[in-house]
Amino acid sequence: MATGNAPAAGHALAILTLLARHATPVAAATIVRELGLPRSTTYHLLTVLVEQGYAVHLPEERRYGLGVAAYELGSAYTRQAPLQRLARPRLARLADASRHNAHLAVLHGPDVLYVVEERVAGRPSLVTDVGVRLPATLTASGLAVLAALPEAQARALFPSREAFVQRHGTGPRSLVELRRELVATRARGYAVEDGLVTPGLASVASAVRDHSGHPVAGVAVTYPADDDVDVTGLVRQVRSCARELSDRLGHRTP
Repeated sequence: MATGNAPAAGHALAILTLLARHATPVAAATIVRELGLPRSTTYHLLTVLVEQGYAVHLPEERRYGLGVAAYELGSAYTRQAPLQRLARPRLARLADASRHNAHLAVLHGPDVLYVVEERVAGRPSLVTDVGVRLPATLTASGLAVLAALPEAQARALFPSREAFVQRHGTGPRSLVELRRELVATRARGYAVEDGLVTPGLASVASAVRDHSGHPVAGVAVTYPADDDVDVTGLVRQVRSCARELSDRLGHRTP
């Protein structure tokens, strides 16, 4: 931007973040009110963002939305896959230290999508792999992310009983049951899953948060449920990995 000062850059980024947060275009008055910016500053920055393609003005509606340049920026983020790049060496260390398979999954609607898998020789084979999708309510990584979301957002993902999928006749079947599981997950500070994905296998997971505190992924370790496993130690390792990754994404734990 041509302003040449850091406050203006920060305000412009705040406007883009606000536009991204809303599902529909936003009136300038709303931006002024929600960000507490001077009206003249807001219009000046919106003009620059529109000129650069990061915002678009809809004169008929008197509103502003994200522009093509913002979409291209998001696409570039996806191409570079920074989350996976940051996570892969940390997941490898987690798998080595725990001696169990470790994974990173992101929320994709009501499912989780596995984006990093670190396997350990001699451990049981898993149905999860990079690119595999599973119902979020049945996986530890999915439950960890759902528990860290605002309740309204989690509720919107599962509007009816039909939204709940079973693999082996187990797992939450309703919003009431899911809410009970998420409350328990928040209380203990990590998510657990035992036999919901694969009978005989259990997992523990912790959410990874970005700079805004939003949960962007879940780190999980899967182990044989009947083995003599130090689950407390596994939880400590998983939470440590998730915290380290969150720190690299700019999150600061209060």
